[in-house]
Amino acid sequence: MNNENKEEQKGSLVRGLTNRHIQLIALGGAIGTGLFLGIGPAAVLAGPSVILGYALAGIIAFFIMRQLGEMVVQEPVSGSFSYFAYKYWGKFPGFASGWNYWILYILVSMAELTAIGHYIHFWWPDIPLWVSSLFFFILINALNLASVKVYGETEFWFSIIKVVAIIAMIIFGIYLLISGTGGSNASVSNLWNDGGFFPKGLFNHSENGYSGLFAAMAMIMFSFGGLELIGITAAEAKSPEKTIPKATNQVIYRILIFYVGALIILFSLSPWREITEGSSPFVMVFQNLNGLEFTMFGKVIQFNVLIANVLNLIVLTAALSVYNSSVYSNSRMLFGLAQQGNAPKFLQKLNKNHVPINAILISSCFAGICIIINKLVPEKAFEYLMALVVSSLIINWLMICYTHLKFRRSKIASGEKTKFPSIFYPISNYICILFLLAILVLMSITGMEIQVILIPIWVAFLFVMYKLYKPKQG
Repeated sequence: MNNENKEEQKGSLVRGLTNRHIQLIALGGAIGTGLFLGIGPAAVLAGPSVILGYALAGIIAFFIMRQLGEMVVQEPVSGSFSYFAYKYWGKFPGFASGWNYWILYILVSMAELTAIGHYIHFWWPDIPLWVSSLFFFILINALNLASVKVYGETEFWFSIIKVVAIIAMIIFGIYLLISGTGGSNASVSNLWNDGGFFPKGLFNHSENGYSGLFAAMAMIMFSFGGLELIGITAAEAKSPEKTIPKATNQVIYRILIFYVGALIILFSLSPWREITEGSSPFVMVFQNLNGLEFTMFGKVIQFNVLIANVLNLIVLTAALSVYNSSVYSNSRMLFGLAQQGNAPKFLQKLNKNHVPINAILISSCFAGICIIINKLVPEKAFEYLMALVVSSLIINWLMICYTHLKFRRSKIASGEKTKFPSIFYPISNYICILFLLAILVLMSITGMEIQVILIPIWVAFLFVMYKLYKPKQG
């Protein structure tokens, strides 16, 4: 009897995610709306040096992924880093990391569902935003209730669309540069010919606030939120000792290609001063092609109109991908918390497809409530909720780095060798922790004080909830 059948008999999660699923889930976690739409504000602050910022942030994200990867390959369990924080650090860290992650992606779900409504509105403005949000809310949750393989397959194709789109943009951008059809301003020299590669310095203060590479690092770092999703998949991955290391190691050069490579091409095609906070370099590529048109099915189509529709499809796919992964990861985190005793036991219930049905339904209810809140309360309340996303993400990464230190010390003390050692332990852990603390300092002086202040407040709230809940565990 194979392991999968044994797991099914025990009523456990089933290892239904194959190598290709894990590969694209890992890659998809690194490619979201932050890449397509979020680059604009960072580019305004830093100019072309934002390319270096994404490379540095990518290396830090890779170190964190390797630390998480070492733990989940050694012990591929549900709940991922919450399980490890609970086992190797303490009961409260396990409680806090799990619920912090859950709240983080409930809020992300809310934001993505709202965004999905706006993207559908682009094509069909007569459809109310709440209708399209509700439609995809039901659809994605239904897919996740089917089986883990359905989730993996859905995320595989979402990621394929994003990857193909970026590769197509890079290839088309290279063609525009080489052929000279990208416009009179298109040149590789755009990377340095207007104030140099660091046109706003590393960190400058002017009457308009701070600018420069360091000032943009917080925005840049948050683009990589979601990479830790690979740790959640470990309990349902086939041969995690093979698939997790392979997917983790390939992330670093894919980040270099999709972020750094794409940005080099895009900044070459469009002078950095033309980029505004509300724009994306991906859109700038096509600004000089507005007069181009072609015939399709007997109709004359403007090139810029086609591009607008294609870009809307891409960002819609990115939003659906993030929401799909949020539903998956939140349910597995609740399942893991219930196994630890840090959440109600009924959240361990699996349906006939071995999917944690109650965990999915509870998470979806909270995400749905957030949509209602978003529509009923003033925009400022929504702004504060999303500030909590930033705070939760920093807490999440810091806890992974420190938990890994505790994990390795435990393994060294017991004389146990791990299967997938992280890079440069423990130096890489300290580098990541110092880098993240530096990000907090930068946030506190560049207009993101609320996010920094929320961190101790949020941790204190989690501690109170932990104390209130513990007596009920018996």
